[in-house]
Amino acid sequence: MDADNIIPFDAPPPPPRPSAATMKNDLVEQASEIVSDPLVLINLVSKRVEQLNTGRSPLVNALPSTGFADIALMEIIEGKIKLRES
Repeated sequence: MDADNIIPFDAPPPPPRPSAATMKNDLVEQASEIVSDPLVLINLVSKRVEQLNTGRSPLVNALPSTGFADIALMEIIEGKIKLRES
């Protein structure tokens, strides 16, 4: 095939996924009052976002446009998700 016959095609980038949206600062602050260790909070939110990405239902009422990270933070704030002590 000749290089003259090739037409470059740049696919448009995919639309941002709700889980990729930045977290709302006020939700982070409220959740950090409940889970004071930032690394633990990050891991807790990350694990819950992973669950939501695989199809688990949110435990709080949220708009469809709400990002998964914000949903996870809201669940922590409302006491729907708690850290299990080992």
